[in-house]
Amino acid sequence: MEISQVVRDGGTIAYEVHGEGPLVVLSHAMGEWRAAFRHLTPRLVAAGYRVASVDVRGHGDSSPHWPSYTPAEVGADLLAVVRHLDGGPATLVGSSSSGAAVVFAASEALELVNGIVQIGPFVARPNRFLVAIQDLVLRSPRLFGMFHRTRFADVRPADDAAYRRELVARLRGRMDAVRGVVAPVEPHWTDQARAVRQPVLVLMGAKDPDFSDPGAEARAARRHFPVAEARMIADAGHYPYADQPDATAADLIEFLGVTARA
Repeated sequence: MEISQVVRDGGTIAYEVHGEGPLVVLSHAMGEWRAAFRHLTPRLVAAGYRVASVDVRGHGDSSPHWPSYTPAEVGADLLAVVRHLDGGPATLVGSSSSGAAVVFAASEALELVNGIVQIGPFVARPNRFLVAIQDLVLRSPRLFGMFHRTRFADVRPADDAAYRRELVARLRGRMDAVRGVVAPVEPHWTDQARAVRQPVLVLMGAKDPDFSDPGAEARAARRHFPVAEARMIADAGHYPYADQPDATAADLIEFLGVTARA
């Protein structure tokens, strides 16, 4: 495993690259790190893609503390990785909180981004109840690890316990970043979505526990874009790339064929 770094104003962003072919950049959810995509990456590589898994600012092997963690800044970090790899145009895949970041990236750099994928995006602004829950579970790595475990549906990957132990260990001293990437900020990604001209795919776990009606949330996200499709992944929770990697890869690979023609 070779970790690369790209220098940004305020720190460095870590990423790991595998495979050859058109570039796909994967950006994880709050609190995770690039190994979240450990089951998805080999499937995309086998399909002929060059895959860069990024540690969002403040997470993983990226610099631990940043002045700000807005989606626009995280999106700019992803674009910096694309430039560093001289790999554009690339398809950007953002999970949960990173689903907002890829919207800002796509709207800012048409020449570098040929399509985006949102996995489990949040359409509504966080209400007081959600903010209170976040304040509770984001107080410590251990509490976040307990919360993370509940975001699956019927199955978890066989290595889930080992992954979570490392996740919790890596979050020590970094909880400000976890809180930062989900802090309410304006403009919201839904205000920026109409500026996205590239194809968009919204992927949602059909049993995502973060939503009372995952299908309705996916359709709501889709409607914010000029050109978008929403797909549900059966038996998946909030991290379908972990619990249903075959189905997630199949939908992604089909969409990557669309972005190649865009």
